[in-house]
Parts: sequence; structure tokens; C-alpha cells
Amino acid sequence: MIVDNDPNRQPPYGGRPYPGQAYPDGELRSPLRRFLGGSPMAVLLKLVFLSILVGAIMAMLGITPGRLFWQVYDAGRALIDLGFETFHDFGRWILAGAVVVVPLWLLSRFFAVSK
Repeated sequence: MIVDNDPNRQPPYGGRPYPGQAYPDGELRSPLRRFLGGSPMAVLLKLVFLSILVGAIMAMLGITPGRLFWQVYDAGRALIDLGFETFHDFGRWILAGAVVVVPLWLLSRFFAVSK
């Protein structure tokens, strides 16, 4: 077995220690911090800042949360209706093509059997 004892070698996992070991600062990361992606207070401050920013942009555009919900709902319904119309048209195409293709296929099978 070859052991690499190079002190300049980067640690595994992108600088993080192996699972269950302490970080270089001696602190073990809690499951909550891992889930949130940082300290709870820092994450809370980021979310508050982003909420203010997005809320200001929405207010400038005249978009309310209720209106945004109904616009998304209406867009979803329109896509679903469009999809059903497409399947309806697709079914008509299949039937129209089958009227021509199936008899021709049957004729070709009958002539192939007679050989």
C-alpha cells in the first residue's frame, strides 16, 4: 500500500474533513447548520434581505402574491388544456392515417402470403 504523506496535499471533500471529524477550526457542524447551509442567523438575514428585494421589485411591477398565484394557475391550466387538445388532434391523426395504412398493410400481407 502506498501512503501519501505530502503536507501540501489538499484534504478530501473539497477541504472538508472526513465524515465525523472536526473541521479545521475545531467545530463540528450540526445537522441544522448543514441543512440550512450556514448559521441560522446568517441564513435568516439573507432571506430577509432577498425578501425585501423581491418584494420591492414586485411592488414596482404591480404584482401581488395573489395575482401572481392566479397568473401561474391560469398559465398551468392553459398548458394542460393545450396538451389535451394536442392529444385530441394526435388521436385524430392516428385514426386518419390508420384508415389508409392498415388496409395497405393488410393487402401487402395477403400478397406476400400468396408468393
